[in-house]
Amino acid sequence: MARQELARFLRDRRAGLRPHEFGVRATGTVRRTPGLRREEVAELAHMSVDYYTRLEQARGPRPSARILDALAQALRLTPAERSHLFRLAGSSVPPGPSAVRGVRPHVIRMLERLPETGAIVTDAAYDVVAWNPLAQALLGGDFAGGTTNLARRRFLGQGRMHESSSAEEFGHIVVARLRRAADRYPHDAQLTALLAELHAGSEEFREIWETRPVHAPGHRTKTLDHPKTGVLRLNCDVLLVPEDDQEVVLITADPGSPAARTLRSLGARAA
Repeated sequence: MARQELARFLRDRRAGLRPHEFGVRATGTVRRTPGLRREEVAELAHMSVDYYTRLEQARGPRPSARILDALAQALRLTPAERSHLFRLAGSSVPPGPSAVRGVRPHVIRMLERLPETGAIVTDAAYDVVAWNPLAQALLGGDFAGGTTNLARRRFLGQGRMHESSSAEEFGHIVVARLRRAADRYPHDAQLTALLAELHAGSEEFREIWETRPVHAPGHRTKTLDHPKTGVLRLNCDVLLVPEDDQEVVLITADPGSPAARTLRSLGARAA
């Protein structure tokens, strides 16, 4: 726990708050410092003034996740500031109540700038929440009109998925990620419904689930049997968007290979 840095961070964020935005009316007493008073922050965070004061003076014990969340709300921290607060306190950053399903605009713009790379963004529940035209041409073409959930496609046969050499491995990858999501978002109703549907509809899913697979995203090579272009040897690389628990999957081919020429052609037509 970085006590001095945590204390400084709390003082700085408290000083940056505007009392009138919290319903604090001006009184005859002149405020000696800008921002909220310590007792006002303590009241907003539902903790004792003494405990909060000790945190600001780098004398307090390591705060619990509940205390840190209360402070983040009281100080109106941004998601990045909340994560920083947890790190200063020596705690892992807990996720929000449910998986993030929106996509940040800069991630969308990145997909649009990759004409010869297929790219999709998946959330913690393996919903495809964004994609570019080349990915749509490569992976089935019905994202816009069919299911966007890759777990449903893989285990329940919903939507078009072309034959791939990595189908078996991908099944384990899907289950590993969904198990991780179930632990992180136990109160996400949409995720709970998806898991119930997969357990009820796929024996393969149930069997893999019981093995408790573990997978770390990274580089993979696979062959894809595309109905229009034939077999393609492709590279898949994953970039993380950790603040949203999302993954950007980039699908490329080795430079100068037949698959690279095919991707260029498919990308031009898709655009």
